[in-house]
Amino acid sequence: MGQIVRTQDVYKEYFNGSERVSALKNININIEEKKLTALKGRSGSGKTTLINLIGLLDDPTSGKVFISDNEVAHMDERKKTAYRKMNYGFVFQSVALVSYMTAYENVEFMLKVSGYPRDKIKMRAEESLAFVGLQKRMNHRANELSGGEQQRVGIARAFAHKPLLILADEPTAELDSHTSLQVIRIFKELIEKESITVIMATHDPAIMEVADVVYALEDGQIVS
Repeated sequence: MGQIVRTQDVYKEYFNGSERVSALKNININIEEKKLTALKGRSGSGKTTLINLIGLLDDPTSGKVFISDNEVAHMDERKKTAYRKMNYGFVFQSVALVSYMTAYENVEFMLKVSGYPRDKIKMRAEESLAFVGLQKRMNHRANELSGGEQQRVGIARAFAHKPLLILADEPTAELDSHTSLQVIRIFKELIEKESITVIMATHDPAIMEVADVVYALEDGQIVS
């Protein structure tokens, strides 16, 4: 398997008033494709900041981020937006579905935004919802679904357009243990059957047990 993500001497600093805060310090990681990589650490450790940098949602103060050997962190905003649409899927702790849309419409909308071939959108949206076990719930509005069902729609929405990478930030934090295991199983199946790479910020022990690689962050640094 090849390498899909590489960071080189990445630093991220913020200013809190006049005080300079180092969120990430000298981050060098290599992430292989078609694996589940977990970023673990306490709140404030830097794992979400790292997810945001890899996902082109934020810029490093210094250093480089490579995706498939392309340096992406310093692209202009228009190129970043286009690159994100095509190559990334995002799953967040708060699912952020459009509440008045059905499960199907939420996935369909993302496929349209990503530029997926229009004549294949209906089949792909239905196929993606079936993959996460929601074929019988696809015509229910988002606000009629349970928390676990909403998260599964969020995952279907993230992978439907066949991205290179899924970036997930605490995707099981608001779920019970049974539902969390369902979500983890879906991520593992995505890697196996859809050849997608998953990078996940988490402190869920169940995810750490099944992850292929775990990077531990503490005070903005990789400690193990």
